Amino acid sequence: MTAPTTILSAVQQAALIRKLTALADDEIILAQRGGEWTGHAPILEEDIALANIAQDELGHAGMYLELRRALDGSDADALAFTRSADEFSSSRFVELPKGDWAFTMLRQYLYDAYEALWLDAARKSTYEPLAEVANKAFREERFHLQHTALWVERLALGTPESMKRTQDALNALWPYVGQLWQPVEGEAGLIEAGLLPDLNAVRTRWEGLIVPHLRVQCGLILPPGGAEQPGRDTHTEYLVPLLDEMQRVYRAHPDTPYW
Repeated sequence: MTAPTTILSAVQQAALIRKLTALADDEIILAQRGGEWTGHAPILEEDIALANIAQDELGHAGMYLELRRALDGSDADALAFTRSADEFSSSRFVELPKGDWAFTMLRQYLYDAYEALWLDAARKSTYEPLAEVANKAFREERFHLQHTALWVERLALGTPESMKRTQDALNALWPYVGQLWQPVEGEAGLIEAGLLPDLNAVRTRWEGLIVPHLRVQCGLILPPGGAEQPGRDTHTEYLVPLLDEMQRVYRAHPDTPYW
């Protein structure tokens, strides 16, 4: 990973640590949700594909936490596997239970579109280590997006039952998706300095991508916008049991490397 040439102020460094942690936390939790399908996906090939996507997301989390380590010396394993729920900054969107296959694929699609577009913009970051990580992760995320977009279309245009399940999933997920666009404290200053992508610009691209796909190609009805979501310091009741399961092995064997 390239050594940084951009000199960060103390305020910028603290804000960047918060952003990297939030990015990593979303990836960790979504990877755990995807991993819950291992051995239970509807077809064997998809069992392997979703496990690979989850592994990639966990790899992205590892890269973000390595960027954080370069800033504050923190340990990626400890951050992932020893923090309590109230120390996580994951969005409620990724914390929701895995649901059925339509719910899983639609959530992954909405997230993949967000992540791919954010990473594409982050490749232009003036903070060289982030630009390097974004460039690497973007190559993987493009394939995730292609895969999940096709699954959403297949489910929506399949049978009346699969269409109903996909629409139900959209109705359930849509109120939560806005939390992906909530900035961390100090993010505006990082955007102004060119260190991070403009969230509003990325969201505009995201809407331009997913809205026609859902409405026109898939025949789904976008529900009205939900109530404003709380910040990333407010979690669902599902996070505690998820972390208990996810962290159990590490807490029992803390000397084992996981990244």
